[in-house]
Amino acid sequence: MDPLERISLDAYLPIYGEDAIPIGEAVCLRATHAPDSPMLNRIVGLGVDSELDDETLDRTLCVMGDAAFYVTVAPSADPRLDALLEERGLERGWGWMLFERGRRPIEPVETALDVVPVDAGRAEPWAAIVTAAYGLPDTSRPMIAAVPSLPGWTAFLALDGDEPAGAAAVWVGGDAAYFGLAATLPEHRGKGGQGALFAARIEHALGAGCRTLVTETGELRDDLPGASYRNILRYGFEERHVVAHRLRPRRG
Repeated sequence: MDPLERISLDAYLPIYGEDAIPIGEAVCLRATHAPDSPMLNRIVGLGVDSELDDETLDRTLCVMGDAAFYVTVAPSADPRLDALLEERGLERGWGWMLFERGRRPIEPVETALDVVPVDAGRAEPWAAIVTAAYGLPDTSRPMIAAVPSLPGWTAFLALDGDEPAGAAAVWVGGDAAYFGLAATLPEHRGKGGQGALFAARIEHALGAGCRTLVTETGELRDDLPGASYRNILRYGFEERHVVAHRLRPRRG
């Protein structure tokens, strides 16, 4: 598996726990509490580092049950994978661009918001921002609220006075860091919150000795928003490659 894709997967494994199910070299990430969310239900690494066969492919798809889910079609995957998924009725989904940043320090970011680490008392309002911004169901709230206390993960909350305004998190594993779960409530956009959250996470990762900083967001498309993409570039990340997706809508 590509090193940046591996960092992304390793970051999410603690979040899924026993619901991260390996099938050969692939991993099925299942969120049974959010069956309509392909963002949370995904198959990663299929057809990478191993020869793809019909039996393994069908068995892997079957693990996801009736949920809506994405299958990543990595650049290094078996070149037959995309066509095989299309034969099984999976639609083209929104690909995700992977970004990388080195150890360059970040300049201070001006904002009227205060950025604070998320402790147990702030986990619920932090999760509320993330679930609202990503359109996740309330049933996913416990999964998201657990993230700040998971191994490797550190979360930050942006406050406007006492009011939660923005959220973000970073995972550190060895000399790598993964940036994810970033969101700002609509009424607090334009206040520099995401910049300040990037700065806090970059400082945390560099302080932990990380040499490779990774994040991802939806690839640029004319019909979809690109604010997250532009913010990532603004704070020193560079485009690496797109991981395409095939989507199977929810059944039933």
